[in-house]
Amino acid sequence: MTPEQINELTIVVDGIAAPLTRGDLPSARAALATVEPERLADVLERLDGRRRAVAYRLLPKDHALHVFEDLSPNLQGELIGDLRDAEVAQIFADLDPDDRVWLVDELPASLASRLMRGLPGREREMTAAVLGYRRGSIGRRMSPEFVSLPETATAAVALARVRSRLDDAETVYTLPVVDAGRRVIGVVSLRDLLRAGPDAPIGELMQPAQTAGVDDDAESAARRCTDRGLLALPVVDSEERLVGILTVDDAARILEHEESEDAARQGGAEPLRRPYLSTPIAQIVRSRVVWLLVLAVGATLTVQVLSVFEATLEQITVLALFVPLLIGTGGNTGNQAATTVTRALALGDVRTRDVLRVLGREVRVGLMLGGILGTIGFAVTSLVYDPLIGTVIGATLLAVCTMAATVGGAMPLVARAIRVDPAVFSNPFITTFVDASGLVLYFLIARAVLQI
Repeated sequence: MTPEQINELTIVVDGIAAPLTRGDLPSARAALATVEPERLADVLERLDGRRRAVAYRLLPKDHALHVFEDLSPNLQGELIGDLRDAEVAQIFADLDPDDRVWLVDELPASLASRLMRGLPGREREMTAAVLGYRRGSIGRRMSPEFVSLPETATAAVALARVRSRLDDAETVYTLPVVDAGRRVIGVVSLRDLLRAGPDAPIGELMQPAQTAGVDDDAESAARRCTDRGLLALPVVDSEERLVGILTVDDAARILEHEESEDAARQGGAEPLRRPYLSTPIAQIVRSRVVWLLVLAVGATLTVQVLSVFEATLEQITVLALFVPLLIGTGGNTGNQAATTVTRALALGDVRTRDVLRVLGREVRVGLMLGGILGTIGFAVTSLVYDPLIGTVIGATLLAVCTMAATVGGAMPLVARAIRVDPAVFSNPFITTFVDASGLVLYFLIARAVLQI
């Protein structure tokens, strides 16, 4: 949203929150009625739990389900906890199976089980099938509600099949074509189907299909869908049989969720998964405190290095002045490399088997960056202090940048190889590692150059 839209939204939220606080429900309902339907979810996200539940009950019935679906899964879970049992059961039953699974992952197990038991048989069966796939897989995020076409059908038969499923299918714009064994052999677009003559065989209209395996990583499958401009990606089991479909809007939702999580962890915090101003202070503290404790323990390495080289610092105190510059430059260099490689991993540009190629590139990048910064550092320091001090600073910048870029480029690949989120391994830990190892390099170079 633009700054103007954010400011406008803030004014609207304040105009709704005030009457809710006073218990003036008619005024709150009137204020909600002025909000465009597609903006209602943004309004509810910025209200606290009690007022969000009251505001949701004031929404027109024809808007309520769409607004609920637009909320993030954790906010859906909170809202469920604040609504009456009858309201909750109705909302849960009206959701699509894949949306139910997003919600179930945020609910206490006892509540999720109770809601599942209350579903009609067919809906419970489809939802349970999606829940059966492991967390993090595309099988757990696909929709089991799809329209497939037999390869032997004609365009007229296919269109009749599509019309019969318009109310419950997740999408009809991209239609998987299957053989007698339900194996995906192609896809046909609704546009081509409408353009064809009624007797045109589906086998002649279909295009080659791109599919995702049901156990594929959800983020990788979603990125493949969006990067290739697909409206929908068929999901198949180990025998290539069609079991579900991933639509482009669900792919975008997965990527938004994953990228928010990665961005938070790269900054040394857990993702809030909700608007900042509606997040309780205690939750913000919890999202940061564990990482701060971990990093504080890691920072003791830096203290240990300084204590080991205390005598060196006492002999030439000017060395202490450059410690922040050197460890800051090293940390920034490592973070740049880690962020670049993490992004390349997400896009599929590099794989874990490319580790040697990545290391080779980052060594050269680090040497070039270190050479540029080291030359500048040598020149400036030599003018202000002494050529020998300048040599120490220049050589250290060269060494630290090379080391930091290499480690920063390698750590995301190592994380992916051991099946850990690369974002967890990247910036915070790289900064801690580079601080300690950079100081060791600094003092060893100083001892060698200055003969102390």
